[in-house]
Amino acid sequence: MDDEQDISHAPNADSASQAHPSLQSTTSWGIYRYNGTEVLSQEDTIATEAPLTIKIDGEEFATLVYTPTDTVDLVTGFLASEGLIRFVDQIESLTLEEERGFVHVKLRHLHQLSQKMVSKRFIGSCCGKSRQFYFHNDARTAKTVSTRLQLSIQQCFHLMNQLQEQSADFQATGGLHNAALCTANELLLSRADIGRHNALDKIYGHLLRQRIPVRDKVIAFSGRVSSEVALKAAKIGVGILLSKSAPTDLALRLAQDLGITVVGFIRRDHLSVYTHPERITECR
Repeated sequence: MDDEQDISHAPNADSASQAHPSLQSTTSWGIYRYNGTEVLSQEDTIATEAPLTIKIDGEEFATLVYTPTDTVDLVTGFLASEGLIRFVDQIESLTLEEERGFVHVKLRHLHQLSQKMVSKRFIGSCCGKSRQFYFHNDARTAKTVSTRLQLSIQQCFHLMNQLQEQSADFQATGGLHNAALCTANELLLSRADIGRHNALDKIYGHLLRQRIPVRDKVIAFSGRVSSEVALKAAKIGVGILLSKSAPTDLALRLAQDLGITVVGFIRRDHLSVYTHPERITECR
């Protein structure tokens, strides 16, 4: 297969080389644009969307629709988020066929139960608390977060501003979500995708592959904080989640139980602290 890329012996390959050179986050499209007075023919920048089918030991496991960048990070983070791996060393090999839309994964000691329970519905409490999980693997992999990290309100604004300043593809297309791993004072890395869950999985995969500790880290996020987003943060192990958008009630109930501080609607000079306000210094 001419376009096949085997990264089984390069678990820490730089993410810039992960995507096939013909698969990028944006593309150009000829359009007619009305500007209020006239119609003009011009080029517009559009977010790229592609399918990616993940095969595990030769069997089709899942198909994602994603922005074709940082693909190894995405697949690694997705497998961890779904409970199939905990450490990157559990991936024996990972081969990309991005032009054809496939990735072939061979895992060491694949847990059949985890694979079978990925989409199995599960509603129940955990440890006597009010946690309600939709899927079995969420109940297995979401963990209570413990961190002593604190942020000021101004640091929240600063990190969100940095995320927006680095979101060039979003500014060009308006069609991508962005997520960033941060310290209290700066962005360490950011990832973009048409799917907000994919952007977080790209972060998660990078953390696992580079063995970056997360106890003192923050996630800055462009999208709505849904229950799935809150669960992703818990699985990653980050205790503070910043967003410019709104949360849902289930996301907040999960975040409260899982020890995650959710700060939403971070825009200009306003924000709202929803859970665990003790980590925001002005709220103590």
